[in-house]
Amino acid sequence: MRGMLAGLFASLFAFGFAKVYGEPQVDRAIAFEEQVSHAAAGAAEVHEHAHEIVSREVQATIGLLTGVVVYGTALGGLFAFAFAFVNGRLVRMTPRATAVLLAAAGFLALYIVPYLKYPASPPSVGLPETIGYRTQLYFAMIVFSLVALAIAIGAGRQLFAKLGPWNASLAGAATYVGLVGLAAYVLPPINEVPAAFPADLLWHFRIAALGTQAILWTALALIFGALIERGSESRGALARG
Repeated sequence: MRGMLAGLFASLFAFGFAKVYGEPQVDRAIAFEEQVSHAAAGAAEVHEHAHEIVSREVQATIGLLTGVVVYGTALGGLFAFAFAFVNGRLVRMTPRATAVLLAAAGFLALYIVPYLKYPASPPSVGLPETIGYRTQLYFAMIVFSLVALAIAIGAGRQLFAKLGPWNASLAGAATYVGLVGLAAYVLPPINEVPAAFPADLLWHFRIAALGTQAILWTALALIFGALIERGSESRGALARG
């Protein structure tokens, strides 16, 4: 429950950033797509093509909020399960420090590494017929990253007694980088950005996507760590009483 609550509050911070910084980039991308379609097919066909079941206003407000809140709350619950597994077993630090370390590892493995191979793209970037293929490749990169992280942690633990904490950590990090680098090399690239697409728009959109995730993971770690630490202090006070 603490994890889901932390995820809920963290998602509100992420929504604020996505709404203020990210949505204008989406509007610009949609305007570019409409201009291209207008030039290619004419105004009548563009109007038919642009008909939406859900209006853009709903997508940018309650739709965005609902999606971010559901995602953040679910992520918070999963984060709490992961915390319960590593706390005291793989990591022996304070609850806040453990939460921050776990969030950093999760953000790296679940978002940063897949993002470097297959970055987020705004509307009008990407062919409709390759959506399924691109989604499969993105999730394949996530799986490779998680497997590489597990192998790297196992390698670091095996080398801990032999090399010491610092060198074992470096060996684990090198193992992770090598494995995800191999996966990124093996998986095919995706480059479907139109030649005329504004480079600054693509840059700002991807920064918005990265920033939204960074805010979500950071807020989740800080809020969850504070809740867990407060709960631990309360239980300690009751035990002493």
